[in-house]
Amino acid sequence: MGVVKTVSLKNFLTLPVCETYDLTAIKANIPHREPFLLVDEIRVLEKRKKYIGVHHVKADEFYFKGHFPGSPVMPGVLVIESMSQAFGGAVMPDVTIAGHKSLPLFLSIEQAKFRGMVRPGDVLEMPIQILRLGRISKIYGEAYVNGKLCTQATLNFIVGDSPNE
Repeated sequence: MGVVKTVSLKNFLTLPVCETYDLTAIKANIPHREPFLLVDEIRVLEKRKKYIGVHHVKADEFYFKGHFPGSPVMPGVLVIESMSQAFGGAVMPDVTIAGHKSLPLFLSIEQAKFRGMVRPGDVLEMPIQILRLGRISKIYGEAYVNGKLCTQATLNFIVGDSPNE
């Protein structure tokens, strides 16, 4: 497979928002819960195509106790997880059968790059572009703090059956 060419999604941050999903809507769409719920809001720019996930990074997040004491930094893998939760929180109803409990699962993470740190008090804004949507989905996402690119990656997912089904 060839490399997916993408352009910066930074301009998504200035696009008009059609709708906003709050925590109640997000929790209705994905099974993640505190302390592992890493998205607080999802801004819909264009349904099934363009979204922005938002996470308000709090000083009492569980991972800051050990990463790193005295100089807390959000782990890059959790920034990727936050992007994936924003995707799932936005589109799970579009890729599942109504009434059927499903789980969004990673298939792969491609070309992940970490370019800046995310610290307590930061607002993480994650523009997401859907490249393929269905039982198997692909997105390109970026993460910004104060307009500065921190993380970027192409993520592939499959919708699997919930073991509680």
